[in-house]
Amino acid sequence: MTGVALHAPATVPAAFRAAARLIAANGHHQGDYLPDPLDREMDTPHRLRPLSIVAALRCAVTGDPHTTSLLADEALSVLALRLTVNGETGPYYGDIFSLEAHVSAWGDATGRTAESACAVLAAAADASEVSA
Repeated sequence: MTGVALHAPATVPAAFRAAARLIAANGHHQGDYLPDPLDREMDTPHRLRPLSIVAALRCAVTGDPHTTSLLADEALSVLALRLTVNGETGPYYGDIFSLEAHVSAWGDATGRTAESACAVLAAAADASEVSA
């Protein structure tokens, strides 16, 4: 499925909550966006596979973990600035690739679970609603 997701979120907090639901339902994937991202071995729809946090945010907003959008990028930016990786809160640079890499590095940490990914997304949603 490509294009806008069914019932696509319209706000950053809603994007965080939708991404958390995807991870809770399908699992958290480490090391790439999702298993078999180029569909060489699997025919399961992307939205039904375990997802990284980055992929879950993109999939929640657009219906496809590879498709970018302004809302997904904004959510990645907000989340990246909340996460500490290797002692650094937020990425060194503010471009979308650095923000995405920072979120990915947090999610790829050894022992990172679906529960912890969902918890950080829920906390980010709550904080975003308070600051909005």
